Amino acid sequence: MNYTYYEDFNKLCQLIVEDLLENKIIGWFQGKSEFGPRALGNRSILANPIIKDNKDYINERVKHREGWRPYAPIMLEEYIHDWFDIPKNSSPYMLFNAQILSEKEGQVPAVIHVDGSARIQTVTEELNKPIFQLLTEWNKKTNVPILLNTSFNVDGEPIVESPEDAIKTFMGTNIDVLVIGNYRVTK
Repeated sequence: MNYTYYEDFNKLCQLIVEDLLENKIIGWFQGKSEFGPRALGNRSILANPIIKDNKDYINERVKHREGWRPYAPIMLEEYIHDWFDIPKNSSPYMLFNAQILSEKEGQVPAVIHVDGSARIQTVTEELNKPIFQLLTEWNKKTNVPILLNTSFNVDGEPIVESPEDAIKTFMGTNIDVLVIGNYRVTK
């Protein structure tokens, strides 16, 4: 296992964007843990949503769960109406399903259900600065303000709680890169 500490978090985010562009799967461990049924950006597995096969790859090779189970888009809140037909202006807790706009169909297939819907999570800088910074850097490179987001765990296990849990799950799965705070960890 190798790791590097980055004083500049934006530089770290830029490297993670490059990892995502190389279709690497990211374990993301930031700040305080979350409580509830969804990963909201502090304990997440992240992937490139543009690549349709990422959904199946994560189900089979990382999470070890049923192939029909979907993944959610985590996105910059300011772009919600550019991508989805939703009456709300935000969805910070992944409580609403929305249809993808017809002109965006096919652009993020890894996070869209067969019926064209998705359970969206929106992010602002005030709500979650680290994931906001990553999404901002991703959007600069791809013009897509969305990443695939799922809970940082494997089937039958709770979401990782500690750095030790994160490292154990990282080492026991096909996650390619682990980010803990300002550290980038590789195998």
